[in-house]
Amino acid sequence: MTEGQWYWCLVHHRVEPYDGCPADDRLGPYVTQQDAAGALDRARERNEAWDTDPRFNDPEDEQDDEGGSAFDAFRG
Repeated sequence: MTEGQWYWCLVHHRVEPYDGCPADDRLGPYVTQQDAAGALDRARERNEAWDTDPRFNDPEDEQDDEGGSAFDAFRG
């Protein structure tokens, strides 16, 4: 198997080689099977870092005067 050809399948919840599920159903490529197996943990850590980074979160924009999210107006 060629290095860098491992993926985490979001449908089957397992590591797959290059010839696995379609690209829109998986994360990767990763160099090793172990790296692919940790894909969801890595994504969760990155999301948390983004969500808590003050450079990308302006407290004034997060809630309106009534306590709701500034994005609630766009939800159907």
